[in-house]
Amino acid sequence: MNKPNFSNLKAVFVNCTLKKSPETSHTDYLMDVSKQMMKKEKVTIDEMRLVDHEVAYGVYPDMAERNGQADEWPALSERILAADILVIGTPIWLGEKSSVAQKLIERLYSLSGMTNEKGQYLFYGKVGGCMITGNEDGIKHCAMGILYALQHIGYSIPPQADCGWIGEVGPGPSYGDKEWNGRQLEKPMGFDSDFTNRNTTFMTYNLLHLAAMLKQNGGYPNYGNSRAAWDDGSRWEFENPEYR
Repeated sequence: MNKPNFSNLKAVFVNCTLKKSPETSHTDYLMDVSKQMMKKEKVTIDEMRLVDHEVAYGVYPDMAERNGQADEWPALSERILAADILVIGTPIWLGEKSSVAQKLIERLYSLSGMTNEKGQYLFYGKVGGCMITGNEDGIKHCAMGILYALQHIGYSIPPQADCGWIGEVGPGPSYGDKEWNGRQLEKPMGFDSDFTNRNTTFMTYNLLHLAAMLKQNGGYPNYGNSRAAWDDGSRWEFENPEYR
């Protein structure tokens, strides 16, 4: 089996923990597993905790320009747009992704009307996935919402583009914890979960494979999906039912 070359790819990991740096983030522990695999494959990695930055609420690209709110989103969005792969990490709270993850999705949505040089929506040709941690059930539920939102704005989602870890139902150690209630654990919690490790590995490589294929082919052809061409009157094989 020939080893693929992913060295021309760039990935950005956005941790949507509620904890500001340098406080320990269990979600970051899991995201680091994927980051380390990508680094070994020579992928360029960028990473951020959204909560460390003053990101305004709103669905416009620059809320400072819109209504004077302090807003670091324009600079952060440039880093996200520079990457071929976006990985969103979030904890689970009350069965849902974090409020920070929802804010990220809303701000990504604020760019969704923009187009690339082919006249396609801006995120065409980019690949997305998500990583989720918690102590209660909800990985698939959170992934469902995040991955739907990403594909809706133009990201491509490969097979098995989510992974996660949850402990037993109820209070308990979180992913990466080395002690709980003053008791030293034999090994960091969750690190030996074959299910989590396998899914994290498959997600990572599926993201890399799809991103590499899209990049090699210059993204998607713009036949039939160019907003600019549609606005100029192109309809390809579409026929308005009204005139049938």
